[in-house]
Amino acid sequence: MKMEWTQEAEAALKKVPFFVRKKVRSRVEKETMESGKQKITLTEVKAAQARFLSTMESEIKGYNIDTCFGQAKCPNRLGDSKSLIRKIEDLFIKSDLLSFLKSQVEGPLKFHHEFRMTIADCPNACSQPQIKDIGIIGSRTPFVTNEDCDNCGICVETCKEHAIKLAENSQPVIDCEKCLHCGQCISLCPTHTIAEANIGFRVLMAGKLGRHPRLARELSGILSENDVIDIISESIEFYKNNSTGGRRFSHIFTDTEFERLENRYARKC
Repeated sequence: MKMEWTQEAEAALKKVPFFVRKKVRSRVEKETMESGKQKITLTEVKAAQARFLSTMESEIKGYNIDTCFGQAKCPNRLGDSKSLIRKIEDLFIKSDLLSFLKSQVEGPLKFHHEFRMTIADCPNACSQPQIKDIGIIGSRTPFVTNEDCDNCGICVETCKEHAIKLAENSQPVIDCEKCLHCGQCISLCPTHTIAEANIGFRVLMAGKLGRHPRLARELSGILSENDVIDIISESIEFYKNNSTGGRRFSHIFTDTEFERLENRYARKC
């Protein structure tokens, strides 16, 4: 059943930090429904918020994995990341970050202490991978085949990054520096002149919000699922070996560590 929210209730929810907003909305709707009500007012939001904050530590598991609308059949979705999500979840469970955080943080744990990552199924990146400890973006790399191009121009019109150029009676040219690997030109090319070179993931490292925000840095190229798993595994170990007092991954992940991963995993376009 879809719950009705008053304008005051929606406004109050927007003031909740974004990384717990979905949890708070779900909690408010659940508790309101259980009380037999169908409309959510400011009173229900404040009551649920107070209970949520008082029991926050019991809901913390040491990590948080966000996904985007791709899991709900988004038309921009490039592939099925369910297998990758399960493998990542297993990594975090085995790492027991909750026990690690409890040993490092004085006082009660809060959601901002958790290791945060996101998996986005297309470059639209609705789940904000640019501001997470690790961000994963599904990607498809195009390449130009030997199939004759009929110069229809669909690829040029489709590419929002202006990464494709056409000249009369010649094959298209793809600018790898501009390409975001969304795969739309691959799907729409009627002559199969543009095809898929590979499907994989872009990996972004050590983004954050807060008092000193920073966008995550992207490793070069499109990486395989196995590469992604290895990078996350190494990053968890690095975090446990170097974080003290609850310091975030983004605070300790240095340029040197980024370059180490870049040298090991970077792939050409």
